[in-house]
Amino acid sequence: MKVLCLHGKGTSGSIFKSQTATFRSHLKDLPINFDFIDGPYPSPAAPGIDLFYPAPYYSFWEDDSLEAVQKTCDWLKGLIAERGPYDAVMMFSQGCAVGAAMLLLHHAADGAKPAPFKAAIFICGGTPLGVLESVGFNVPDKVKERDRAGREALAAQADSASILARGSARWTGEASAAGSGKVDVDEEVFRQEIRGPFRLGIPTVHVYGNRDPRYVAGVQLSGICEPETRKVFDHGGGHEIPRTERVSRTIADLVRWVLLEACA
Repeated sequence: MKVLCLHGKGTSGSIFKSQTATFRSHLKDLPINFDFIDGPYPSPAAPGIDLFYPAPYYSFWEDDSLEAVQKTCDWLKGLIAERGPYDAVMMFSQGCAVGAAMLLLHHAADGAKPAPFKAAIFICGGTPLGVLESVGFNVPDKVKERDRAGREALAAQADSASILARGSARWTGEASAAGSGKVDVDEEVFRQEIRGPFRLGIPTVHVYGNRDPRYVAGVQLSGICEPETRKVFDHGGGHEIPRTERVSRTIADLVRWVLLEACA
């Protein structure tokens, strides 16, 4: 089994490899080749990342305009042709946006053809809203405003000063539920906010944390995937991959499930 791994903005393939090492250690019994690649664009470090990991850092696009997203998807197609095929894709943060965009654009262009991946693992990430609109989804203004606020809150809560001052307590999730500071809304309400002409039908896993300012974006990404072939897990933290035993084993079990579904 071969899995393409797409990192977050301002990090790298080697950083994503480190971030996922704990839960991947529970999958050593499976013949999995995790291929951690670097994005094509040099990037400043993501907020706070330079406290833990040295340069270089990369991004998958310079902005999330439709033109830039399509350019990255074309680049990724070339990489898959060269290094693939891949059974699945595993993503974190911006990587989720890249993978989701590629799957959405593929389905809209020719949904009858097999998707570029047979399964997907999304961790703490959402979908580019412009891509959703371009393929026929209705994205209300309140979703766009929450998305903007979530990005701003993430930058503030993830920066070096917040890490040094507050540690894991910095994850307040203030923008998660329309600025309420507390997520007390049924996730299905968020999933129903974005409606479209199709859902992604491949098996998917969605991992997110209810203290992440991008929590709702992760929930809504799960909403554009078929309920019958998706599994979700709220790890209870922020914009991160917690390394506790409980969380690591749960994520590993979900990855195991989705890969076996893909290769069945």
